[in-house]
Amino acid sequence: MDLNAYQQAALRTAATKGTANEVFHLLLGLVGETGEIAEKAKKIVRDHDGDFDQWDLDDLAKELGDTLWYLAVLADHFGLPLADVAELNIKKLADRQQRGAIGGSGDDR
Repeated sequence: MDLNAYQQAALRTAATKGTANEVFHLLLGLVGETGEIAEKAKKIVRDHDGDFDQWDLDDLAKELGDTLWYLAVLADHFGLPLADVAELNIKKLADRQQRGAIGGSGDDR
């Protein structure tokens, strides 16, 4: 599926733009969903000695989808097409790779 088409489909189930505390709601949802993924990863480390082959991939796909939904709606709130966000990220990473700066820290490396 095209990222912008996904974003438009996600918006059909989002609150009306301009709803009170919309950005706060979206940010908390995004953090919450990524936290759910991290929590499930923690349990694999705890219960399966870090064997990520034990991860329920259907469950992971659902949680990643929830995360993507929040990301798509948050990007739309600020007028950012999801495909543009993805393209910018790939360009940034390719530039870092070309300069040998994939590792390390800092946004502007």
